[in-house]
Amino acid sequence: MTSRWPRRGLYAITPDEADTARLLRRVETVLGAGAHWLQYRNKAADAALQREQVRALQPLCRAHGVPLIVNDDWRLAAELGADGAHLGEDDGALAAARAALGAEAILGASCYDDIGLARAAAAHGASYVAFGAFFVSPTKPNARRAAPELLAQAAPLGLPRVAIGGIAPDNARPLVDAGADLLAVISGVFDAPDPAAAVRAYLSCFQEPRHD
Repeated sequence: MTSRWPRRGLYAITPDEADTARLLRRVETVLGAGAHWLQYRNKAADAALQREQVRALQPLCRAHGVPLIVNDDWRLAAELGADGAHLGEDDGALAAARAALGAEAILGASCYDDIGLARAAAAHGASYVAFGAFFVSPTKPNARRAAPELLAQAAPLGLPRVAIGGIAPDNARPLVDAGADLLAVISGVFDAPDPAAAVRAYLSCFQEPRHD
């Protein structure tokens, strides 16, 4: 992964938002409060709306110095020149995505509760590995549950480790201590009464030095 992006911090993931102007306002608040990465994810949008929203988010992310990563669809990321893509186990081959996106792109892989998937992802060009859900997630209530020990087990891969799934400011610190470099959050930020305050609360989990 190119070194120009931060390796630690808050990884905000967009909610299913049909109104592009409202999406931009919501994302502006979160990026302005200090989120380090943004993943565009909208499971309810058709292809035309997804393309519109990625295009709209690109200048906003550039203005804040935040990488824009497209969920699921590496072809859309490559077409629009996004900073990267994030793939689940059914979203295509990492090697093909890496070849299309180029060496400098961020390429993330969902590894769920499986260190073997993380090792395979690293071997096929992933920039980071994501584990979870660590807690019950309102977005994916039936998601596989991961143990914090996976974060430590993935340290030898030398890649940033992302934690996702039901993470709140009051349960995030043990994940950071276990090795999480990035906390990936949707509802914990975008559905919060004060999204900017929520971002700051998550960032406070990184304030003390971690000893790997």
